[in-house]
Amino acid sequence: MPDRVKNSVKLKHLYARAGFGITPADLKNQEHWPVGKTVRSLFESSERFSPITVVNENTDLVYNGQPMMAANVNMTGGMTGSSGGMMASQADAMRSEETKRLIQETRNRQERDLNIAWMTLMSTTQAQLREKMTLFWHNHFSCRVGNFMYMQDLNNIHRKHALGNFKTMLTEVAQTPAMLQFLNNQSNNKVHPNENFARELMELFTIGRGNYTEQDVRESARAFTGWQYDGKTYQYSFREKSHDDGTKTFFGKTGNWRGEDIINMILERKETAQFLSRKLYRYLVNDVPDEVHIREMADVLYRSGYEIKPWLEKVLTAGWFYEPQNIGNLVKSPVEFLVGLNRQFYITYENPGVLIQFQRTLGQVLFNPPNVAGWPGGRNWIDSSSLMHRLKMPSLILNAGLIEFAGKATPEEEAYIAAMRKQQDSVIKRVQAKADINKFIAGLPPKTSKEEIAGFMLEPPVNPSMLAEAANSPDIKTLLIRLTSTPEYQLC
Repeated sequence: MPDRVKNSVKLKHLYARAGFGITPADLKNQEHWPVGKTVRSLFESSERFSPITVVNENTDLVYNGQPMMAANVNMTGGMTGSSGGMMASQADAMRSEETKRLIQETRNRQERDLNIAWMTLMSTTQAQLREKMTLFWHNHFSCRVGNFMYMQDLNNIHRKHALGNFKTMLTEVAQTPAMLQFLNNQSNNKVHPNENFARELMELFTIGRGNYTEQDVRESARAFTGWQYDGKTYQYSFREKSHDDGTKTFFGKTGNWRGEDIINMILERKETAQFLSRKLYRYLVNDVPDEVHIREMADVLYRSGYEIKPWLEKVLTAGWFYEPQNIGNLVKSPVEFLVGLNRQFYITYENPGVLIQFQRTLGQVLFNPPNVAGWPGGRNWIDSSSLMHRLKMPSLILNAGLIEFAGKATPEEEAYIAAMRKQQDSVIKRVQAKADINKFIAGLPPKTSKEEIAGFMLEPPVNPSMLAEAANSPDIKTLLIRLTSTPEYQLC
């Protein structure tokens, strides 16, 4: 294999893992770049931090009697006398139900706006590496609460520190209203310690099972008493009166520890760097951990004081990252699958809400993880039902649900095609997606063969039957729809 081709394979693999894919034009422009230069370019294009700011109403204010939504409720006033008192009570109850309904409508709208804003950002940004890592941290610090201003703030913390320092991000995440509410640390006080956050901090966010005891959980929970958010400002505020200031023994060390001390002691343990490195390895490299490579990653993360940039650089510039067994072997998450399609074919949606329907169908709705452990990922993304939907979705988005047949169609195929064409108008109205396939084709280098297009579109090596089918495709658009509708396209 010529060096040029080898380098192109590496760069395509790099962009599939560190981002959401590369365009043919960019691949052509960078085909002679060494890997290190491309990695530097990915970091440079991701230096800028652009927060999402579509949610600007805090629905929790309603529950504290503030008039955010009350002005939208038009109810009659109370009356005097016993019957009037009863009518007033009924009116109050109706007013309360109407307010709850309006709150839920607001939250539904906010959830939709926040989801679409992030999908749009991932589908259009040049800061691919930052958004790819934001998606990683979104699942690592899995959280689900009904207040989408809190969820937006949490997401922006992931984005801000995605390539920064893990300790800084961990501390800020632990102090967000979203996480304080989700894992009940808001109710963690010296009279009634709550262990939820303390447990998940170690089990899921840092050091992993087997590296702490139940006593460590209890003592850690005491240290995090007083970590709460203010009921009026909804900002983090350490509550001295709620804090247990007694001595605590954690990891065998005794002292008057606070939450910051617990975080420091957890990060001092090399097992934390190993736990994080194993998780990142499965996200970027391979579902099957290689403990030698993971130790290399952990050494870099630990020695740097948990700086994320050198940690990522270690992975993305390592020779083993580009070994054949690590190419085209990961299943794309539903979000990666949809964002990759959007980026490749410049897709826009007149009804962007359909993106949430697609996420729900495929099993990953942003800001709505299944539990505190997040989405398990890997091969868990695929079952018989989800694979069927994945194979149908590209043709649904790119061609209103129709996959063209090659050669002369049989009578059965002709009947199927006729039925599908009748459904196209309905699909177009529901999906309202516009793909600029011609823009993709225009970006192909001159004289690119159909076989080369197949090699570009699919990460796993293209088998001979796929190459033969590519050669027989009547046109490039048909070829692209067929390729994106294959099981191989589900891999990156």
